[in-house]
Amino acid sequence: MEKQSYQRCRMSLQKGKKPIIELVDVWKIYRINEIEVPALRGLSMRIYKGEFVAVMGPSGSGKSTLMNMIGCLDVPTRGRIFLDGRDISKLEENELAQIRGKKIGFVFQKFNLMPSLTALENVMLPMTFQDIPRFQREDTAMKLLKRVGLEKRIHHKPSELSGGEQQRVAIARALANDPEVILADEPTGNLDSRMGTEIMEMLKDLNKSDGKTIVIVTHDLNLSRYAERIVHIMDGKIIED
Repeated sequence: MEKQSYQRCRMSLQKGKKPIIELVDVWKIYRINEIEVPALRGLSMRIYKGEFVAVMGPSGSGKSTLMNMIGCLDVPTRGRIFLDGRDISKLEENELAQIRGKKIGFVFQKFNLMPSLTALENVMLPMTFQDIPRFQREDTAMKLLKRVGLEKRIHHKPSELSGGEQQRVAIARALANDPEVILADEPTGNLDSRMGTEIMEMLKDLNKSDGKTIVIVTHDLNLSRYAERIVHIMDGKIIED
């Protein structure tokens, strides 16, 4: 009853609002030789501005493919995807890249930092592709690294940083262009429990204090307590929301 009550309350609050992300009957089918392998099977969902959503499912459930769709990293075989009201399902890669750069910040399990660049340079990098002047890039990157507690590590390269510090740099980089949506794929997967908790608290603060829409993709039940909404998927379909 409590769960049903919460669901009705959430639906009531979102009534009349436009979703920031909407998937409509989305299929993603990969072809391996002559065999078709569906990763998503007619999946539909809405995510509203300011939500903190955890997408959960076992390995092979389609959750990473779903993240790729939401993050403009791939397009569906069929179906439609809307980001802030714009249909992105048929766009070319250069158009998707521009939207990714402005609207979405990514945090990955393996950090994906450039090993030859310092923390400061890694955070500046996404702004380079948006033609932001260097002095502005540097000022913004400094402020973001200070926010994540790394103001004394700005000139260190990833190999000189701990896993938790690298993930903090990754979060600062994700915020570089002030995106509306942060997508985090197993953000604590390579961290110990203490650092994992710190990273999740940081994401929670971005949601509560900055109003960022946070979507995490995980199989870790411990992370679900940070989300206000949990979407379970299995075999490319939503089985519980």
